[in-house]
Amino acid sequence: MQTMHLPLVPLPILTNHTPPTSSLYQPPTFFQSFLDPQNEARAQVGLPPLVWNNNLAAFAHNWAMERLEYGDCRLEHSGGPYGENIFWGVGKDWQPWEAVQEWVNERNWYDYYTNTCLYYDACGHYTQIVWRQTTQVGCSRQECPDGNIFMTCNYYPRGNWIGQRPY
Repeated sequence: MQTMHLPLVPLPILTNHTPPTSSLYQPPTFFQSFLDPQNEARAQVGLPPLVWNNNLAAFAHNWAMERLEYGDCRLEHSGGPYGENIFWGVGKDWQPWEAVQEWVNERNWYDYYTNTCLYYDACGHYTQIVWRQTTQVGCSRQECPDGNIFMTCNYYPRGNWIGQRPY
């Protein structure tokens, strides 16, 4: 798996202890529904939990809103300076924990010993979640005009460096 790496942008850690005054603020249950299942996956491999970062959530929100602007919520990466997982759900009211579960399920295709994805299946969403150096995450969920759901999470520092194991 090859990734393009842009310069990292340092971010302060902003947690739910100081809610922002902008309209981007979501109640704790919203971000916990993204955060908790990712931290469960990290705990399973002995990693510390990720911390929610409102700046990353704002970046994710802006990208999700741009997808809405095109009217079809195309499944495309932002190309931004952070690690990123994206999800597009069809046919029901997909929730954040369900998108995270889809990403985490890719662990079935990750072989730690060879540091590869088995059977040419994708496992980069999972490896980003369990990337040891990644400490912060922020996510967004948007309903598309067609009723489908687009979700994205951004990670700092980004993971999936070629030749390195996630944990």
